[in-house]
Amino acid sequence: MRKFLRIVFGSCLGVLLALLVVGLVASFFAGSIMGSGKKAPDVTSNSVLKLELNQVIPEKTGNTMNPPMLLSEEMQLGLYDIVSAVQRAKEDRNIKGIYLDLGFGSFGNAKAESLREAILDFKESGKFVVAYANRYGYGQGSYYLASAADEVWLHPLAAVDFRGFGTQITFYKDMLDKIGIEMQPFYAGKFKSATEPFRRTDMSDENREQVRIYVSELWEDFIADISESRAIPVSNLRTIAENVEGRMADGALASKLVDELLYEDEVFDRVRERLDLDKKEKIKFISLQNYNSANGADINLGAPSKIAILYAEGQIMAGEETYGTITDDHYVGMLRKIRKDDKVDAVVLRVNSGGGDAIVSDMIWREIELLKEKGVKVVASFADVAASGGYYIACGADEILAEPNCITGSIGVFGIVPNVQKLFNNKLGLHVDTMKTNAYATGIVNPMYPIGRQQSAMIQESINHTYEVFLERVSQGRNMTRDAVHEVAQGRIWTGRMAAENGLVDQLGSLQDAVTRAAELADISDYRITEYPRIKDPYTKLIEDLTGQKMPMAWQEKMFEKQFPETAAMLKELEGVMQSKGPQARIPFYFEGL
Repeated sequence: MRKFLRIVFGSCLGVLLALLVVGLVASFFAGSIMGSGKKAPDVTSNSVLKLELNQVIPEKTGNTMNPPMLLSEEMQLGLYDIVSAVQRAKEDRNIKGIYLDLGFGSFGNAKAESLREAILDFKESGKFVVAYANRYGYGQGSYYLASAADEVWLHPLAAVDFRGFGTQITFYKDMLDKIGIEMQPFYAGKFKSATEPFRRTDMSDENREQVRIYVSELWEDFIADISESRAIPVSNLRTIAENVEGRMADGALASKLVDELLYEDEVFDRVRERLDLDKKEKIKFISLQNYNSANGADINLGAPSKIAILYAEGQIMAGEETYGTITDDHYVGMLRKIRKDDKVDAVVLRVNSGGGDAIVSDMIWREIELLKEKGVKVVASFADVAASGGYYIACGADEILAEPNCITGSIGVFGIVPNVQKLFNNKLGLHVDTMKTNAYATGIVNPMYPIGRQQSAMIQESINHTYEVFLERVSQGRNMTRDAVHEVAQGRIWTGRMAAENGLVDQLGSLQDAVTRAAELADISDYRITEYPRIKDPYTKLIEDLTGQKMPMAWQEKMFEKQFPETAAMLKELEGVMQSKGPQARIPFYFEGL
């Protein structure tokens, strides 16, 4: 009895202490929110909108796998909100111009073009746009944006990184052979090159050809846009890239990539001249974040209809809600919630994904079909990449719009089975023996043994079947025959412009174009936009993560990704490949952007 009472009182005390800790944490964060709550800044007359685009831009604000590390950090604005803010600034009488404070920012191809188009549209108002790169100069992506400005300035010791497009693939086969791991790949589609890093030491002829074609087309679009804005012949731009003439500031100036070499104080003097300010007067810069807070988009709460924008960005995989990732639990749940909302007349599926788990892709495809059966119009909008599983989830949409320089297609399937027998036997001294009642009692696939001929046939049969289902889904959604789909499938990658020619997409266009088209198909004019996924504010998310003991790992991952971004991206890709338990519809390592 005494022991029982000790256990009861001990449990109660533990619960009380836990509640006390949670209460203190909640009180602390509530106080932080109230104490740090800032009034939205006013946009005063003669202001300049300052665009510092030096972080990875998600499609939707805050929808990133790297949450704010500090509570004082704001969520990274998404592309849709950035473009909308620039459009509002165009009509805002208090905004006199845009100052692009750029550097070696990295942008996906489609995002860069969308931002650039928004800047060009802003200029039609007659307001000025100037660009400046301090420190290390312009990266190719940031220069692409800067080239749309009225004037492009550069620090006297900086550079313009203008040297052409290329892609680099890491091959693991020799390394894995040396440590005793044999990767046994299965795939459908001669262009489905996602398994090549595990079975080859170089690119296949088919893969090299498809990469050459789409990278070349992206490059031609890139220099054509710059040529038009900067009045530099395309032939000259090719020479400038070939000789890397922008590697030093003087060369960038001589080749007309930039207009002047200036220090920051001289840049501010130039801006003051455009604003008719005295040299000592302060320039009223307003950041993109502050402007979006002060002058947010109008929400028509009284509208009888809604258009839901569902952002599908990141790897497709099984699991629970994770920002920047397309998981089955999260996205199937959101689509069902959208279907139950009788005010939603149309859905825009904005895809920025190279694919992943084939079964999860099929589950999301099914939910899209159920939306259509209810009478909801669905328009897919392709961002930087909508390939393999990313194309799968969208292929049933009523219409598909793609950014001209997005990466799409890769209609194919693959699977990889590791064999670690040599590693265990020869390197680790571990051995496994079995006793079984039936031939496959321990599994058709066992990583401790090589795959036999019969097992190999079974796995390839499953891969082929999944590929045929993929072809069927596309055939049904795109109103094409199975053979016509197969002709442009087989894992082959296409740009958005190519896909518009071969029937994989209906037309070229931006996310805004897709929203407009969705309204037309649904025959609605009075509507409001509702966006998914719902992103929790950092305080709420932190409390949830603390109670779920997730925050420490999130911080560790973010720190690692900041220090070693390329390694982190490669490891994340490998993790997705190896964790999947079935066939995969995933794009290979691809040219990511500018």
